[in-house]
Amino acid sequence: MVVSSLRPSGLDVKAVAARRRVRWEIALLLGVSLGRSAVSAVIELVGDLTDSVPLGEQIATLNPVRSPRPYLDLAWQLHAVIFGLVPVGLALYFLAIRPNSRPLRESLGLDWRLAPRNIVRDLLWGISLFSAVAIPGLLFYILGRALGITVAVQPSGLTDYWWTIPILLLQAFRNGAVEEVIVVGYLYRRTQDIGWSQGGRIDLRFLITSALLRGSYHLYQGIGPFIGNFAMGLFFAWWFQSRFGNKRVLPLVIAHTLIDAIVFVGAQLAPAALLRLLGLAT
Repeated sequence: MVVSSLRPSGLDVKAVAARRRVRWEIALLLGVSLGRSAVSAVIELVGDLTDSVPLGEQIATLNPVRSPRPYLDLAWQLHAVIFGLVPVGLALYFLAIRPNSRPLRESLGLDWRLAPRNIVRDLLWGISLFSAVAIPGLLFYILGRALGITVAVQPSGLTDYWWTIPILLLQAFRNGAVEEVIVVGYLYRRTQDIGWSQGGRIDLRFLITSALLRGSYHLYQGIGPFIGNFAMGLFFAWWFQSRFGNKRVLPLVIAHTLIDAIVFVGAQLAPAALLRLLGLAT
């Protein structure tokens, strides 16, 4: 009787199995999205560090040309945007089908259709978050270039066609949606299901995991961007959990989209002399 009383109950066994499935789900989703990007970035950084050319003299192009033929290039660019957003849809789907889950409009604040008043609030928060990280991020990039721990980033390698700026804006939105929905919103809710962030408390495990993931897939840009994006990841993950963020992911998407849009489009339109002054490749 003593031995049998120490055996886990059926409820405990089911809970352990459910948490195991959640861990596998997280691993698989990251494996086809940002986790894969993180591994690629690590491999690329190792290659850069062992190259005969110093890290500070290397160039990373964020939006490269995919074909010398304009409309074939446009097709490939749209292909990258559309299929790049598929992991976002998959993350939202997984959250929507969680057992006893709340609707996405509650769990992530995706309620613009039902609560239009929140549009202005999210936009203002997005602009505020953008303002809080954009200038420090640029200064950190310049410092990294000066220290030789950051490669020269070429925000856009695209030729100047009529569709170039619209594509860059779509790429900026894709980056914002993929990174913030998956690395903040999805990861927060799913790690809650394995016991993190209980009772609405800010959980250091989530903060550090989210920030490390964000920093790791930027390693292809060098060590400096890893540190800068780790700091940004800590701030964004904290804000999302705080009473200011109130578990709303759209302000983070807006802020991230604004950052990338200004960098991508600004590099396309800015004079070469200004780009050289900022340490951006032309």
